[in-house]
Amino acid sequence: MIATGLMVASAAVFFSLGTLHLIYTFVGTRLTPRDSALQARMAEVSPGITKEATMWSFWVGFNISHSMAAMLYGLIYGYLAIVHSGLLFSSPYLLMVGLLTVGGFFAVGKVYWFRAPVIGIGISLSCYVASIVAAMAAF
Repeated sequence: MIATGLMVASAAVFFSLGTLHLIYTFVGTRLTPRDSALQARMAEVSPGITKEATMWSFWVGFNISHSMAAMLYGLIYGYLAIVHSGLLFSSPYLLMVGLLTVGGFFAVGKVYWFRAPVIGIGISLSCYVASIVAAMAAF
C-alpha cells in the first residue's frame, strides 16, 4: 500500500508539471522570449533541417510534446500503480522504463533548466525510488 501511494505521488507530480507546462505553452508569456524581436525573428527563420517550419513553430511544438511526455508518464504509471500494482512492481522492465524516464528528465533538468522544475522532478524521482524500495521490502 505504501509503495502504491508513493508511485501515485510520483505520477501525480509529473502529470501536474506536464499539465502546467502545457498551459504555460498557450497562456501567458512564461514560455516566450523576453525580447519580442527574438520571438518575431524565430517566427521568420527556418531550422537547417526543413523550410516547412520556423524556429518558433519548433519551439511551440517541442513544448507541447514535452508536456505530453510528462503527462503520459503520469497517466500510465498512476494507472498502473492504482489498477495493476502487482504487474507494475513485479516487472523489472516497467520499473526500469519508469526510472529511466524520470531520471532522464531529472538529468536534463539539472543541465538545461532552472530550479523549480528540477525540484518537482526530484520529488517525483524520490517518490518513485522510495516506492520501489517499499515494494521490495514488502516481498
